Amino acid sequence: MIAQLSGDVISTGDRWVVIDIGGVGYQVQVTGPALETLREAQGRVTVHTHMVVRDDDIRLFGFLHQRERELFTILIGVSGIGPQTAMNILSGIAFEDFAVAILDGDEKTLTRIPGIGKKGAGRLILELKEKMKKHADILAAGRRPNEACDAASALISLGFSPQEAGEAVDAVLPGLPDANVQSLIRAALAYLRERRS
Repeated sequence: MIAQLSGDVISTGDRWVVIDIGGVGYQVQVTGPALETLREAQGRVTVHTHMVVRDDDIRLFGFLHQRERELFTILIGVSGIGPQTAMNILSGIAFEDFAVAILDGDEKTLTRIPGIGKKGAGRLILELKEKMKKHADILAAGRRPNEACDAASALISLGFSPQEAGEAVDAVLPGLPDANVQSLIRAALAYLRERRS
C-alpha cells in the first residue's frame, strides 16, 4: 500500500499529476482544487495517497490533506460510490460544507455535486450521518474564523493532534476576539503547556 508520495511534480493533465521520486514517475489522480495547487507548486510536494487495486488496473488517488483522504475512504465505503464519484464529491464541495450537508440532511446541496442525484444524496445522508458526527472536531474547525483555523493548522504542523489543536484554539479564542494568528498560536501553546504540566 502506497500511503504517501513526496517528490517533484513533472507533469499534469486532466485531474492527474505525475510525481517524480528518485527517477520514477507516479501518476496520481487528484481533485480539481488539488490539481490547481500542485500545478503552481515549486519544488518538492507531499501527497497523501490511497491505492485502488482492481484485476486489470492499479490507481493512486492523491490528496493534499489527510482529512480529504479519510473522507475519500469513507465515501468509497458507501454502496454505489466508486473512486471517481468520490473524487467528484471532493472536487465539488469543501469538506466542512459536505459534512454539514450530511448532518443537516440537505439533499439540495448534495445534488449540486456532479454525478450525485436525489437517490445518491439520500443514500449518502443515510449511510454517513453517524460517521460525520464522529468528525465533529473537524466540523468545528470549519466554523472557526480564518485566523483560528490557521492557528490550529500551525499547531498540527508542530505535532499536536487535530483534536488537541482545535480544543486549544477554541479555549483561548473567547479571550482574544481580535487576535491575529501569531497571538492565537502563542496563547494556544501556553494553554497546552498548562494542561500537560
